[in-house]
Parts: sequence; structure tokens; C-alpha cells
Amino acid sequence: MPGCKGGGTKGGDIMGGDPSELEWAIQTLSKNYDKYAGKGCCCSKKRGISQSGFRKMLKHELNHMLTDTKNKQAANKLICDLDENQDGLISFHEYWNLIGGIASPISCLIRQQEESVKFTK
Repeated sequence: MPGCKGGGTKGGDIMGGDPSELEWAIQTLSKNYDKYAGKGCCCSKKRGISQSGFRKMLKHELNHMLTDTKNKQAANKLICDLDENQDGLISFHEYWNLIGGIASPISCLIRQQEESVKFTK
């Protein structure tokens, strides 16, 4: 899997050259996970974001998109909902479910806004 062990190129980026917007976004999401999951390869079974790290990530990274990011009980419920295997860690797969859950309604809002602009022209 690219990027697991030393698979980067110049500047630490996985991709050589200028990445597309989508590639840049994926790199950003992966780097964000790494920031809160700590050290180790993404392929390691015990690697993940701890509950305290996840609360910190919510507070610092998602406070504009999610409500109650400073509410410990709301964060704990989200952790329980995301932690499919109940190991107390948010794996990359579980993190990606969070990203998809956030992106889906935003995508719908963008489409609705685009449609309303079409009708007002």
C-alpha cells in the first residue's frame, strides 16, 4: 500500500509533481488521521486514534462542521458509533466512515445550491 513505510517522495508527499485537488484532499485527510493516530504504519492492526485524541481532533479540526465538538458526552457517543470493533481506537477505516458521513450531507447541500442558482438565472 503506498505511503505505509517510507513510500513518500520529495517533501514527504506521496505523489510526485503537483497533485490534483482530489489527490491533495486525500493526502490532507490521511495526514490528519496520522496527526491524531500517532506513529506507526497505517497497516498496523493496533494503530488508531484514541478517545482523547479523537476528542481533540473534533475540537480542533471539525468545530465548524459538527456541532457539540466540545461536548464530551456527544464526542463519546460519536466515538462509540464509529468504533465498529469496540477496541477503543478509531481505525483509518472507521475515520473514513466519519469523513463520508460528513461529506455526504455537504454534497447534497452543494447540489441543492447549484440547482437553486440554475432556477434563478
